[in-house]
Amino acid sequence: MSKPTLVLVYETEAACRARLKAEGFAERQALEISSYLAQSTDLTPEFPDMERACATRGLDFLPIELDDAAKVLAGRPAATTLVWTLTDGIAYFRGGAAPALARLNGLPTIGADDSLFALCQDKFRSGAVLAALGLPVPPAGLARDGEWLVRPPASAAGWFVKPNRLGAKIGIWPDSRCHDLDRALALSRRVHEAYRDAVVVQPYVAGRNVRASFLGVRPDAGPDALGIFFVDSGGDFQTMDDSMALYGDTGAAAIAEGRYTEPELVAVADSQPEAAAHIRAIAATLMRALGLRDVFSMDFRVEADNTVHLIEFEICPGLPCFDFRSYCRSQWGMTLAEATAETAASRLKT
Repeated sequence: MSKPTLVLVYETEAACRARLKAEGFAERQALEISSYLAQSTDLTPEFPDMERACATRGLDFLPIELDDAAKVLAGRPAATTLVWTLTDGIAYFRGGAAPALARLNGLPTIGADDSLFALCQDKFRSGAVLAALGLPVPPAGLARDGEWLVRPPASAAGWFVKPNRLGAKIGIWPDSRCHDLDRALALSRRVHEAYRDAVVVQPYVAGRNVRASFLGVRPDAGPDALGIFFVDSGGDFQTMDDSMALYGDTGAAAIAEGRYTEPELVAVADSQPEAAAHIRAIAATLMRALGLRDVFSMDFRVEADNTVHLIEFEICPGLPCFDFRSYCRSQWGMTLAEATAETAASRLKT
């Protein structure tokens, strides 16, 4: 029998950028969009550490680029192969194909099933499902290129406008919070022109930004293993420029130029235990109702009175990001490489 192997499938920024430019996207937008794949850039230098961590646990480690996945996965033995999809995507990115390829070849995977890759990447549809589960997601309208497909509800606090399939919580521009719907439609035209996407238009919700991270290092890990932290970056919401200064090729340049400031992480339970308990209950619902497992993250806004707003969930969280590394240290007492290898080893017979 072949040696147990963790196969990590990822799409690179460069491959995505080249494809977007071939499809006619402007250089700037191709760079911005591809920056969402920055975790593949940031994790690549750590592949030797991951290989060593896997080896100490009796595993081989096989990282493969997405374009090679169909060939590499075909014919691999299901009993000794575990596929971990690092970068997702159904529109601008193609990582959602990796768990589907694993299923096609009868191979087990780390993470949720491939149907959720499509759901969590479409914010309007995802929000509808989350609302149907009774979760506290802001209601949303949908607009495309200056036309309402679904009108948003009234909002005394104004609205927040974000791409439907590109942005999770970012607003692209500093003026993405607006106070009239004509402005929201104007923003939808800008987003469509630049990114060819519709926009979700939600009532603006106040509060601090919270990231909840989960890695099931042990197969029996539940919501108690969630790491829940305020992410205080100094701004009300993240813009595209903010995002690009944190990760990948553009993040490396920001560090070199002194433009990078790592956001502060503060445990929510230290000051608002009621809100933290609510977030764990939401995670339990998503694990039970949607089948979230193994590795995922959720983003929230939490108000001072403990009101919790669920913004999104992700099934391919940024493993090499500062917040996930911190979570691995605080929750599991491991480096990212160790936690990744231990998670895989716990699910493979070694």
